[in-house]
Amino acid sequence: MSFQILNVENERQSINNVKVGENVKIFKFVNLYGCQIGDNSKIGSFVEIQKGVVIGENCKISSHTFICEGVTIGNGVFVGHNVSFINDMYPKAANPDGTLQTESDWTMVETVIGNHASIGTGATILGGIRIGNNAMVGAGAVVTKDVPDNAVVVGNPAKIVKTLS
Repeated sequence: MSFQILNVENERQSINNVKVGENVKIFKFVNLYGCQIGDNSKIGSFVEIQKGVVIGENCKISSHTFICEGVTIGNGVFVGHNVSFINDMYPKAANPDGTLQTESDWTMVETVIGNHASIGTGATILGGIRIGNNAMVGAGAVVTKDVPDNAVVVGNPAKIVKTLS
């Protein structure tokens, strides 16, 4: 796989220092910086992907999705519309002395999405989670713990309702 570095700044896109593979499709109204996107992947409109995120090959990231620092997405993954990932287990705006927090004031937790997983529209994925290969997360689910390979989870908190063969 070969990558090129994209830098685009205009009223419709903000793409800075993004490594993209071949045949990547990026729609308008995105904010992408310091991330990597594999071959043949598609990034929908109104998506933000932060620094350090790795997206595999043949992925579809649907519109209005937020993928924060610390997330790694495998190959062939579907991420539905308006999915949010979280990387801070105890978010706060300010320190006890009232000063705004900086990167040194919190601990980022990593999240890994396995190959060929599907995440439904409006799902929320808490930090430190692993979603297994071929797993499916139902629309609107709140994933608070790891999801095994081939499991289907739904609800808040997400619970296994089925195992795919």
